[in-house]
Amino acid sequence: MIIAVGNVKGDVGKTTLAVNLTICEALGGRDVLLVDGDEQGTARSFTQLRADNLGAPGYTAVSLRGAEIRTQLRQLRNKYECILIDVGGRDTASLRAALTVADVLVVPVLPATFDVWSLDPVQELIEEAREINSELYTIVVLNAADPFGKDNDEAAAIIREKRGFDYFPHPIIQRKAFRNAAAGGLSVLEFRPADEKAITEFGLLAARLFGYAGDIASISHANHKTSLAQDKNERQAG
Repeated sequence: MIIAVGNVKGDVGKTTLAVNLTICEALGGRDVLLVDGDEQGTARSFTQLRADNLGAPGYTAVSLRGAEIRTQLRQLRNKYECILIDVGGRDTASLRAALTVADVLVVPVLPATFDVWSLDPVQELIEEAREINSELYTIVVLNAADPFGKDNDEAAAIIREKRGFDYFPHPIIQRKAFRNAAAGGLSVLEFRPADEKAITEFGLLAARLFGYAGDIASISHANHKTSLAQDKNERQAG
C-alpha cells in the first residue's frame, strides 16, 4: 500500500503524521519505506536524527522529487509492505506525481477557515490524478486541533460538504507530545512519559489506515523495546 500525506498548504503537520505513521507500521513489524518528496527535506532530517539516537531508524528512507516519485515507486511498490510519502506544502510536480501512484491520500488540515479553503485546489488535483489513478482514496484529517471550542465542528461541516473526500471524524489534537517526541527522533508511540490521549487519537487514524483492531495494542511490545533504547541514551547522557 502507498499512502501519500500532503496538502497544497504548508504548516499543517503533514511531516509529523507521515513519520509517525511510518514508525507505527515499522514497530508493527512491517517493511516500510518513507519517501521524502518535500524540498524542505524534513522527513529525511528526522530519519537521520532517529538513526543517530537509536542506532537505526527501523525503516528505509529515500528522497525523491518530481516524476521520479512515480517511476521509482512503480518499481518499489511490491518490495515494501507499506510506502509513506511526505509531499506537498504547495502544488508541486512531486505532489502531482505522488497522487498518480498512491492508494490513499491523507490530507491534514488545520481547523481554520483559510486552511479548509485550501481543500479546493487539492480537490482539483485529485480530480486530475483520478484520470490516471481512478482508485485513489482521499481522507481529510483535522490536525493540530484545539481540544475545545467550535472550530473543529465548523471545519468538519465544511469538509463534509466537499465532494471527493472522506472526512475522518476524530481530530488529532495539538499536543506537546508530538513535538517532544520529534525532537528526539521518536514517534508519539515511543515517547516517555507516554501521552495516552495523543496515542489514542493517533491510534484511531492508524487503525483506519492500516486496519488495526480498534487500537494499537498490536505494536505495544515493539514500542516498549524502542523506549528501552531511549532510556539507555538518557542514562548515557546523564
